[in-house]
Amino acid sequence: MSDTSENKGRTLIFVYNADSGLLNTIVDYAHKITSPQTYPCNLCAITFGNLGMKSEWKNFVESLDINVEFLHRDEFTEKYKIQGKFPSAFMKNEELILFINQKEMNALKSLDDLIELVRENL
Repeated sequence: MSDTSENKGRTLIFVYNADSGLLNTIVDYAHKITSPQTYPCNLCAITFGNLGMKSEWKNFVESLDINVEFLHRDEFTEKYKIQGKFPSAFMKNEELILFINQKEMNALKSLDDLIELVRENL
């Protein structure tokens, strides 16, 4: 990531519709495998495979000219004291602004759709 003046200090925050912690991770993993159609986190479903973050997504995120952070909903709520609808994404500069809302995030059909939406919104 380069440090252009326009992007300096901005952070794109993706928030999963899942809580942090080992037990939650195990339960989420099992749910995603056994019943993917009812899995509540579309952000997780399209950016992660069974063995971790998809390399195409990881490479895209690393190529962005902006800081990127990933948080679980409990981590986001604790850090920012905001109750939101997840999965979603926020842009943090001097204030926190909704970047991709829950409806948009849940409408995505593929990783390519997410990448395109992020590019359009940046």
